[in-house]
Amino acid sequence: MALLDQIQKDMVAAMKAREELKLGVLRSIKTALKKAEVDGPGKLDEKAEMQVLQRLVKQRAEAAEMFHKGGRTELAEKEEAEQKLIEAYLPESASEAEMEAAVAAAIAEVGASSMKDMGPVMKAAQAALQGKTIDGKVLSGMVRAKLG
Repeated sequence: MALLDQIQKDMVAAMKAREELKLGVLRSIKTALKKAEVDGPGKLDEKAEMQVLQRLVKQRAEAAEMFHKGGRTELAEKEEAEQKLIEAYLPESASEAEMEAAVAAAIAEVGASSMKDMGPVMKAAQAALQGKTIDGKVLSGMVRAKLG
């Protein structure tokens, strides 16, 4: 539960510093985590907390993209700023080189030879990259490129 404690501390600091954007983002993170706790089996483990944060990041990215398409750059910039604040609470992202190495190792481990083996390769690659933030679309694209 260290993440909720950290967010609470950061909320107090943001209130004192009168950082409205940061405070709003921290409140939304706290709300999402509490909702996941209530909806789920109880207290969240670290993996579940990271999934909630990744979902929030994805929502912000999609919203920013839609605002850019709609010509609303000021709203898109606000969403991107919120996304950066949320990403600060996620573990370090896996680099492209790390992802490629994990995919190559997973293909060798599984003995994959065609696209039919994509599921097991993805599972093995994700296990190898555990503890880092991974973009699933990028990872699956790498697997498709190597297998296809």
